[in-house]
Amino acid sequence: MKKIIFLIFVAALALNWGKISALLSGGATKSEFAQRGEVVLYATSWCGYCKATRDLLAREGIRYREFDIETSAEGAKLYRALGGRGVPLLEAGDQIIRGYNEKQILAAVKG
Repeated sequence: MKKIIFLIFVAALALNWGKISALLSGGATKSEFAQRGEVVLYATSWCGYCKATRDLLAREGIRYREFDIETSAEGAKLYRALGGRGVPLLEAGDQIIRGYNEKQILAAVKG
């Protein structure tokens, strides 16, 4: 019984490592790119909302750095450190925006 509980604990720890790491470091910390004032998009190539976010940023003339979390080890690591739970995830200033919300994105990148 103790082995089963231990295995469940280890599995839960592994599945939630990004969140745990963020909590241990004092919450979600900004990436070095966001600290420099860059807008950072964590996305995938197949995500429709990621495409909509790219299109919105392009339409508004907003420069950004993008990480494909499936092909970039650095991007995946940064995404997990932010407690990534789905895409798109956007870092803009002091804000982290999860999902596609045009008003929220524009307020963050232009604010």
